This record gives sequence, structure tokens and C-alpha cells, in this order.
Amino acid sequence: MLAFAWSVLVLYMTLGFRQFSHHFTAIRDALEAGQENRARELLAHWQNLDASELPRTEILRHVLEYSLLAAHRHVFGVFFWFVALSTLGLGPAGAVLYRLAEFAGRYWAYRSRVTGTPTHDRLMDLSQTLFGLLDHVPARMTAFGFAVVGNFEDAVDAWRRHAVLWLRPNEGTILSAASGALGVRLGGQAAPVAADGARDVSRTLNQGDSPSLIEAEGSTQGTPPSMAHLRSVVGLIWRSVVLWMLLLALLSLANLIG
Repeated sequence: MLAFAWSVLVLYMTLGFRQFSHHFTAIRDALEAGQENRARELLAHWQNLDASELPRTEILRHVLEYSLLAAHRHVFGVFFWFVALSTLGLGPAGAVLYRLAEFAGRYWAYRSRVTGTPTHDRLMDLSQTLFGLLDHVPARMTAFGFAVVGNFEDAVDAWRRHAVLWLRPNEGTILSAASGALGVRLGGQAAPVAADGARDVSRTLNQGDSPSLIEAEGSTQGTPPSMAHLRSVVGLIWRSVVLWMLLLALLSLANLIG
């Protein structure tokens, strides 16, 4: 019982709905109230970028993309590695491993950009590469979950055709599948502008997001982002959570019976 309580505690500490949900909610409320300038300020604060000139549709697009990736990195990816290593008798080590790998993958570039401290480039590249390998399977499981609880055929088609639009394949897999599942257009040729005015595709964004959101090769198919899609993405994420909880319950039941 103590081991079970410890696993639950560590999983609770490593899962992070609050890492993005309150930002998402604040921006959505500002847009619903017609306060686009306020929404731009909130987006800039959340992602540490200059959003002062973003039109409404671009604000919506970035909020959708950041929220989908944050949901994966703070919920689905953590949960995948928690289950994977706990079945091997390692308890909650998988959840801690994933969160530390994600943090290390973005820390060095973030520290160099914000504080001006010199960064060890090889260490930064190595940490991001290792996190990409660690995130390979969870990213595809997240994309598959979005396809199952959304529009399956469109999600798989978008995954197959548009995942290569993003600079990093893991994020491209998630965002393209979500685009098809929701029927919304994601991606774009314009890179977000950094706080110093530069369009730098090598920078790593704050709050767990990566430079893969700075697209360079077009967008997916679908309707332009709207307020309805903000509501839809919440439903998509929660349905995915329920899906994986049910699968875990079935696996646990089969293990007990066996």
C-alpha cells in the first residue's frame, strides 16, 4: 500500500494539467470577451514571444498548437512512460524520467536565450536528441488516441500527409493527427517573432514547447481556427484521457484475472 501511495503521489506531481490549462482558459475568455489585445498579452506571457501583431486567427492557431503539445508533454507522454516502466517493476520512475528528459531537452537553449549564459551546444543537441527518441512512441500513441476519439479517417490521412510539415517529426505527428481529428487548419509559413524581434527557428520556447512549432513548409487542410475549435480541442483531450484510462483499467483487470 505504501508503494502504491508513493506511485500515485509521484504521478500526481509529474502530471501537469495546470501547466497549460489556466493559460488556455484565460486566453479563451479574453477572446470570447472581444479583448484581442489582452489575448495577445497572455499568449506572449505564456510562450515568451511577441504576439503584438498576430491576427485573431493566428492567436487561435498558436493557442491550439501549444495546448495540444503541452497536453502531450504534461499528460500523455508522462502517463505512457509511467505505465511502461511500472509494468517492469520500476514504479513511477518512467514518469520522472520523461519529465526530466523533456526539461533537459529545452533547458539549455532557454537558459542561453533568456539569461545570456553560454550554452554547451553539444550537450543541448544531445539532450534534445535523446528526448526525441524517448518521445517517439508516446507521440504516436497520443496521435492515435486523437484519431480514435476524433475523426479517424481524416486524422490518419492528415498524419500521413502533413506530419512532415513540422521541423520535428514527433510534434508534427501529434499536430497533424489533431488537425485531421478536429478538421482545423494547423501549421503555417510565418514563424512567431521572438521578444528581441528576431525570427529564430533554433530557439526553444518556454513552458515546455519547442521550436518545432515554427513551421516552414505550409499548413494542413481544414477550416481556419475559430472559437469553436477551442472548445473542440478541450473535448478531444479529455476524450483521449478517458480512452487511455479505460485501456489501463482493462489491462489491469486482465492481469488480475490472469
